[in-house]
Amino acid sequence: MCLTGFIHLFFEAYFVVNHETLASSQGLFGQLWKEYSLSDSRYLTSDAFVVCMEAITAFAWGFLAFYIAYCIAVEHPARYALQLIISVGQVYGDVLYYATSLLDVSYCRPEGYYFWFYYFFFNFIWMVVGCYYIKQSVAEISRAFGRLAEGDALRKGK
Repeated sequence: MCLTGFIHLFFEAYFVVNHETLASSQGLFGQLWKEYSLSDSRYLTSDAFVVCMEAITAFAWGFLAFYIAYCIAVEHPARYALQLIISVGQVYGDVLYYATSLLDVSYCRPEGYYFWFYYFFFNFIWMVVGCYYIKQSVAEISRAFGRLAEGDALRKGK
């Protein structure tokens, strides 16, 4: 979760804050975003969907990821509910990202490397990790409610 928080809150937030001047940026993050934009040129055109999606990812999921890391460290039970929220948000964001760009594949350079590695693989990681944490969270929450139901049944004498 700390890695997720750093990526979202620092790297992706850099894009949100600097998207209008990204093309002329000479800093490390600017250069990395320009390289990534070879797989999705919407990042250099300040596409409204991409800016909004990255803003939500950076500021909502970035801060939440750090809070979840704290919850994991102190074994707080809210961890699983928060993990479920951030993971569903991640997967939903990726589905929208893929869907909106696949409607017009002209955003990507023709070389397969840019499409399959940058565009597909880098984003698919978030889908896999998100689905893993969704499954884990649902299992833990279901287990907790199952134990609660068992306790209620024992108290009622059933």
